[in-house]
Amino acid sequence: MTTIAILLLAAGASSRMQGRDKLMEDVDGLPLLSLMCRRAALTGLPVYTTLPGLSHPRATAAGDAILVPVPDAAEGMAASIRRGTAVLPEGTEAVMILPADMPEITAQDMLHLAAHFQGPDSPILRATAEDGTPGHPVLFPQRCFEALKSLQGDQGARGILKAEMVQTVPLPGRHALTDLDTPEDWAAWRRR
Repeated sequence: MTTIAILLLAAGASSRMQGRDKLMEDVDGLPLLSLMCRRAALTGLPVYTTLPGLSHPRATAAGDAILVPVPDAAEGMAASIRRGTAVLPEGTEAVMILPADMPEITAQDMLHLAAHFQGPDSPILRATAEDGTPGHPVLFPQRCFEALKSLQGDQGARGILKAEMVQTVPLPGRHALTDLDTPEDWAAWRRR
């Protein structure tokens, strides 16, 4: 059985939410982070969640996910990816990285992406919208782990995506693109 870990990025500051925490916003009766952790767990794959710290209110919303504190979270997404990749156990063949603020990504979407993984020589797999626009999640084979562990800044893994072969995997509608960063984003999404 291929070991693919899911890494939910949930250490960000929600700085554009005007004092609200986007990952604690209610979606289907649950905080968004709880919903995303539950969906990830439904895949049967191990789930890791980065957090600003273990005493952060989000920690109680992460369900059974393995919690990864990111004391340097203010640096940006790279810190979360670095810390999350560093705790993956020996034998993990790939990591599926997903920002936790994407409420349209389903367990089925994650399984669909994972099903395209072809082992050690697999290209990076990047989810797209139906129209081909690149989004998330992104699945990195184990050979990318060292590069992921040395990322800096708030660019995420863009450099790795440019340097490696990437295969796109379309997901339904705009699942791979819908992330909600502002109260206006949330209001518009809820109206739809």
